[in-house]
Amino acid sequence: MSPYLQSILLGIVEGLTEFLPVSSTAHLRIAEALMKISLTDAYWVMYTVVIQVGAILALCLLFLVRIVDFFRTFPKGQNGDRAWFNHPITLTFVAFACTSFPALALRKWSEKNLGSLNAMALALLVGGVAMWVVDAWSDRSDPGTGDVEEMHLLQAVWIGLCQTLSAIFPGTSRSMSTIAAGQIADLTRPAALEFSFLLCIPTMIAATGWDLAKEIHKSKAAGAAGVAVAHVVMNPERWAVLIIGTVVSFIVALGVVEWFLFWVRKHGFVPFAVYRILLGGWLLFWGAKFIGS
Repeated sequence: MSPYLQSILLGIVEGLTEFLPVSSTAHLRIAEALMKISLTDAYWVMYTVVIQVGAILALCLLFLVRIVDFFRTFPKGQNGDRAWFNHPITLTFVAFACTSFPALALRKWSEKNLGSLNAMALALLVGGVAMWVVDAWSDRSDPGTGDVEEMHLLQAVWIGLCQTLSAIFPGTSRSMSTIAAGQIADLTRPAALEFSFLLCIPTMIAATGWDLAKEIHKSKAAGAAGVAVAHVVMNPERWAVLIIGTVVSFIVALGVVEWFLFWVRKHGFVPFAVYRILLGGWLLFWGAKFIGS
């Protein structure tokens, strides 16, 4: 298959799954395996990290007005009832910090499971069941927090800690963990989804930067030790493939986020939970036959 076509397909997969609660990591690895792309090839490892930039830019663009408004109203908030410690900007970075430190502490353990088919399958299954249960429970309750402007510090801490699950268990999904955590913390679906997206911006920027820095450091350390490493050698074709994937992920993510926001206001997360359970079951019992272990 042409690398250009591979890049278009992978860009679509990234844009479709990055912000849906279905795990973009699992979908990208499955897609790459089906295309017979080596998951350890230095160029494609770098490619998978970089095309996330397209999805990040799409989210920043869609929420630009909202983000600017948050900064404009800091620290009192839109209704004048906030303080610096419970303003949405502060709460976003509190949640981010609650994700970052545990994730860094457990990064070696999580890296061991990053390529594990069974780990991804179990995370998809368990996450799907959890999302289904939480969404059904949320339907029967009466959430008291209808907007991120009404959130308090403990809710942000809880959501940030729950997002750590996606950092240490590949296949969990940042969106799934933060949305379900938000609903448990008494947020309505739209409020949980909006805070999930807000938290996703610093988390994805930090995760993408960390992954790139890690790859660069790994190559430098191996080179200094006299170990032969497969450096990423860029040429016009590889640059074009990388740009295509990034642009496609940006365009697709723009449409997906808008659609997802509309969907959640009228429906629940159950269809995504069912999809996770079916995909996780397929991976666990038949995935290795088709895409290897």
